[in-house]
Amino acid sequence: MLIPEDLLKNKKILLGVTGSIAVYKSLELARLFIKAGADVKVVMSESAKKFITPLTFETITSNQVLDDTNESWVHDHNHIKTTEWADLFVIAPATANTVAKLANAIADNMLLQCALAYPKTKIIAPSANTNMINNPITQANLKMLKIANYEMVDTQTKELACKTTGDGAMAEPIEIFWHSAKALLQNDFYKDRMVMVTGGGTIEKIDDVRYISNFSSGKMASSLTTALYCMGADVNLISTKFEDNLPLDIHTIDVQNSDEMMEYLSDSVRIAKKGKLSKPTLMSSEQIHLIQKKPYLFMAAAVSDYIPKFPQDGKLKKDMLGDEFELSLTKNIDILNSIDKDGIITVGFKAEMDEKNAESNASKMLESKNLDAVCLNVLKDSSSFGSDTNKIEFISAKKIESIPHADKLSVAFEILEHAQRIASE
Repeated sequence: MLIPEDLLKNKKILLGVTGSIAVYKSLELARLFIKAGADVKVVMSESAKKFITPLTFETITSNQVLDDTNESWVHDHNHIKTTEWADLFVIAPATANTVAKLANAIADNMLLQCALAYPKTKIIAPSANTNMINNPITQANLKMLKIANYEMVDTQTKELACKTTGDGAMAEPIEIFWHSAKALLQNDFYKDRMVMVTGGGTIEKIDDVRYISNFSSGKMASSLTTALYCMGADVNLISTKFEDNLPLDIHTIDVQNSDEMMEYLSDSVRIAKKGKLSKPTLMSSEQIHLIQKKPYLFMAAAVSDYIPKFPQDGKLKKDMLGDEFELSLTKNIDILNSIDKDGIITVGFKAEMDEKNAESNASKMLESKNLDAVCLNVLKDSSSFGSDTNKIEFISAKKIESIPHADKLSVAFEILEHAQRIASE
């Protein structure tokens, strides 16, 4: 999906890099931050400078790199003022040596001094050989950091620089980017709120090689889910299609047909109604507040209105079907109408090509399906599906609000703002 140029506008990120071969990925991470509108400064260990020169980062960020050789107390180029400047501190890559020093509050280089001086949550993306990352002491150090204001972006398993395949590779820059965006953008309203999103066009079987479906790409659902993730929601995406660069720790359920979507959505609704905690007597006041947050459902899936009446196993043979093949269809279940929406704020999605009657049809859907709001998307033709941009009319019982044409992630954030207001109406 397209990342909006203003997603991280006015956000200040301090990026710490240590002496790992994975430091080349940090250049891409810095670029992602900057393209999303953030202001980025870099602090380097002396070991990191053996792999990449400070000039490379300075060229990308347009800010002077802070290291052991150039700290200044005449200006703000020091480990105190720089950390006071930052909204977020990201250390990527973090070697096993750096992890050990961080866990023991050792500050014998500029990057470690910054880490010790930075009081807010820090994001760390480790990078090490498999044996080094799995060493019991390293694992103990990582656990220590998790309870000391650090958030981990897990390593991945792949071929490492040492030519062995195993765990220890630094997470991809896009994954670190999403973790950082979540740290910067989460808000109290959506944080820990249970939200369900459905997406994609359902695939209804004719036989084992043929099906009927529609042109829905699932991109709007993926964008909504990503925006909810960034806002801190406990989001579950049930879809037939997914964007490639979704945050990896989003809970996703891959379905095909409407029956599967109905089954998993029903389960999710039941869980949402019960809440995440099963022992109310042990809840803290904060936990009670979280469980009392009303769940949301965004039904962005394009569910087939009709499905094959007699789906067949195997492959229907052309010579058996003859010159004409009549496919008998039956009306499909209306998932949005059938789900128990009591206690859940529900937003439906409606695609229309009849521009003249689109708003009227969407308003009727609002009433007939007992929804809190409808997102109306007026399409020109089939080529409108699968685009990276969208324009929405957000229709509630009280008013119709236009969300201007923009990339789908920006539109998703706008939808969530409108949906948030519904809760207070």
